[in-house]
Amino acid sequence: MVLEPTPGNQKSEIISALENLQAGGSTAGGAGIKLAYKMARENFIEGGNNRIVLATDGDFNIGASSDAEMQRLIEKERESGVYLTVLGFGMGNYKDSKMEILADKGNGNYAYIDNMMEAKKVLVNEFGGTMFTIAKDVKIQVEFNPQVVAEYRLIGYENRKLNKEDFNDDKKDAGELGAGHSVTALYEVVLKGSNRSSGVDPLKYQKQEPQSKGDYSDEMLTVKLRYKRPDASKSQLITKIVGREWQELSRSSNNLKWSAAVAGFGMLLRNSEFAGNLTYEDVYKLAKSAQGKDQNGYRAEFLKLIGTGEILARK
Repeated sequence: MVLEPTPGNQKSEIISALENLQAGGSTAGGAGIKLAYKMARENFIEGGNNRIVLATDGDFNIGASSDAEMQRLIEKERESGVYLTVLGFGMGNYKDSKMEILADKGNGNYAYIDNMMEAKKVLVNEFGGTMFTIAKDVKIQVEFNPQVVAEYRLIGYENRKLNKEDFNDDKKDAGELGAGHSVTALYEVVLKGSNRSSGVDPLKYQKQEPQSKGDYSDEMLTVKLRYKRPDASKSQLITKIVGREWQELSRSSNNLKWSAAVAGFGMLLRNSEFAGNLTYEDVYKLAKSAQGKDQNGYRAEFLKLIGTGEILARK
């Protein structure tokens, strides 16, 4: 510990301590995290924003260091009501999986910072979403209407999926949302009666026609969202119905087109079997059409990444 707990209005003292920091030696990550939680508990502010900010490359090489050990440590410490923000730095020995586990289990969030622009994005422009939690253990459950949707697939979020019975279980840990945060989940769907098929034979012992107590033909899906207030242990439920109306991607909002481009880029980078005949050029054109005003230049940076990805794929 290089500085005792200090009020934020003593800026010069805090900045001086930061500027005197130097890298070197081994990394006792577990011991450092325990010390941080100890300090946070001793200086806990009721009704305040009690949070640890962990800046590291995750290469813990002294004491508790495995992902399982870190998970157990964080799960125990989070009961104190202290949240955790993890900021990843560095390359080479960078432990991305450990960073994500720490943030997920610590009721917090995670960002990788590789340049000044990203630092400003996370710690200035998106400060509210990074540092102020407005809902914890947020869960989303989507039910598609089998009268309308024959097949569906969630794109991404493999490490975030819960079992269906976990949705109503308030003991089950889930994600947190910060002030101004938005979360996007994309589904690929096959509509009932379309010519597209997954190649799976029809079921023999189950009826093919959906059994329903009412006519829901004008509904495409139902979305349920559960969340807890930051200081609560019981969740609240929000339910929304989505109708059958849809439109061509080219006529949709810039945000939806942008999200689709990002998802497509991710599938190309992973050589996903679901990418089909998608190309880097397709992704670039879609993203370019949705760039909009781009006041902070984030979308322009992504367009450059697409070009870099295409060059690496050719090599």
